[in-house]
Amino acid sequence: MIARYSRPEMVSVWTEETKLNHWLEIEILACEGMARIGSIPKKDAATIRAKAKFDLHQVRENEKRTQHDVLAFLENVATYVGPAGRWIHQGLTSSDLLDTTLALQACRAADILLADLKRLRAAIAKKARRYKRTPMIGRSHGIHAEPITYGLKLALMHQEFSRAETRLREARAQIAVGKLSGAVGTHAHLDPRVEAFVCRKLKLTPSPLSTQILQRDRHAHFISTLALIASSVDRWATEFRHLQRTEVLEVEEFFAQGQKGSSAMPHKRNPIIGERLSGLARVIRGHAVTAMENVPLWHERDISHSSAERVIFPDATVLLDYMLDKLTDLVERQIVYPENMRRNLELTKGLYFSQSVLLALTDRGCERRRAYEIVQRNAMACWRGEGSLLDHLSQDPELTALIPLSELKDICSLDRHFRDIDRTFRLCGL
Repeated sequence: MIARYSRPEMVSVWTEETKLNHWLEIEILACEGMARIGSIPKKDAATIRAKAKFDLHQVRENEKRTQHDVLAFLENVATYVGPAGRWIHQGLTSSDLLDTTLALQACRAADILLADLKRLRAAIAKKARRYKRTPMIGRSHGIHAEPITYGLKLALMHQEFSRAETRLREARAQIAVGKLSGAVGTHAHLDPRVEAFVCRKLKLTPSPLSTQILQRDRHAHFISTLALIASSVDRWATEFRHLQRTEVLEVEEFFAQGQKGSSAMPHKRNPIIGERLSGLARVIRGHAVTAMENVPLWHERDISHSSAERVIFPDATVLLDYMLDKLTDLVERQIVYPENMRRNLELTKGLYFSQSVLLALTDRGCERRRAYEIVQRNAMACWRGEGSLLDHLSQDPELTALIPLSELKDICSLDRHFRDIDRTFRLCGL
């Protein structure tokens, strides 16, 4: 499934060759760490550094026989090293390699995703500034509410993905942890100084305490963070899909020359990217559930998490990498229709000024319930298509006794809705 959505840089993080290269480096560093504290001869560590390598095909052949990936790898490495190879994997357990490697892969994946988020935010910022003062109607419950600008909508999007970046940095820090502490995490057969040395070289933090594995709350946090980011992608894909509806058509996905929208209806221009992103977000949210199911393992370790993680980590990171790239492209190439925004804004003939008038009445001493009734009866008449809200208000003697017509026109103005835009953009770093 992920092949369709793969981008080479992210895919390379999860190849079997990358994984085994990490395993090899961890084993070599462990030997060098043991040599530093005098546990093994330095010349043997040097030999291991010089000669240790693996043949991917042979490792796969070994695994058919051993039914154990780490032993298959170690057997193959030993054939290249000679007698010094007896020190390889000294005091370690398989999960020392597996979990430390997974940390390295997750960190690299996070770095790629952070770069994706940076590019996305730059695209949003550019578009937000361009449409900073382009008026449109804000909607609540899908119904016209009060005026906003398209720039403000995009500034909100920029803020959401700023929080996504913060969360991902935190999740990266939580998973950037290694362990070389042996079968149940007690360092019974490997000095903790070796673990500290290896983790320092790999730019990881050694876990203060582990069992045979690193505890899976770290991994659940990481995948859940990816799921939350995917949900933000879904939120904005859904927003843009709504704004592309024929009756609205305030924005539209770019439609390329030669692109087809429907096998049956030649006129169709469908929001296919947004729909694809919403669908893929569901997959990553499902992976978050799997990651949480991996937290309650038996005692010091069982293996039920391992098979699931071989799917959810590559899958979630590859998919999110693709999703962020496509959302960036969607934002950059999106077609915006300011004239349709203005048309839709004017559909309700100024009904969106109702709160402004309500507050003006209460400011002038009118009891709030009565003020609400005055404005609502005029709004309902306008709703039925009998003139604009301002027309009705200006002919209501109870209202005009409190608010002169000249002031009423000023109250029913877009200016008050947009007077804080510059401040808002500054607070959003735009």
